[in-house]
Amino acid sequence: MRRIGIFGGSFNPIHVGHALIASYIIENSELDSLWLMVSPQNPLKENRALLSDYHRLRMTELVSRRLENVITSAFEFDMPKPSYTIDTLNALQAKFPDDEFFLVIGADNWCVFDQWKSGDEIVAKFHILIYPRRGYDINIPKKYSDRVRVVDAPLVELSSTQVRERLAQMKSVSFYVPEPVEKYIIENKLYIE
Repeated sequence: MRRIGIFGGSFNPIHVGHALIASYIIENSELDSLWLMVSPQNPLKENRALLSDYHRLRMTELVSRRLENVITSAFEFDMPKPSYTIDTLNALQAKFPDDEFFLVIGADNWCVFDQWKSGDEIVAKFHILIYPRRGYDINIPKKYSDRVRVVDAPLVELSSTQVRERLAQMKSVSFYVPEPVEKYIIENKLYIE
């Protein structure tokens, strides 16, 4: 049985914070592999500035291929939109019944977990690994203590929104995104308004 972490996101674009967290979690947890699950549409986010699935997938692949036991997944691309985590996890479990799935989320998402579709079902069926985010306290109810835990990953003060804003202002994103991603963005003239 493989233990697979699902680290979902829009990755619009993927940045060094995502890469650092992925690297830390795969090296410091019981997971055998970590899948960067590129989401076509997050139901809790606006879809206005979302780059095409193709470009976001390609940029995420540029990062995952440089990390051991981390892969990029387009599994949600064939699912109904918007993407609900419970539907994705149930579909993964049905397709890979012998594997155990762990959901990897930030403290910001944990703080709004009560707004997620079927949050209690997610906790009942799958393990959750939470990485810290500045400004968000992580409180885990006692009833979830055997299924939910905090991973002491590094705090990264960076968001995809900041990267997009810098690009729109024609500012450098060196050190904000991995070098292959920066090159891809420039070559494809992405995020320029």
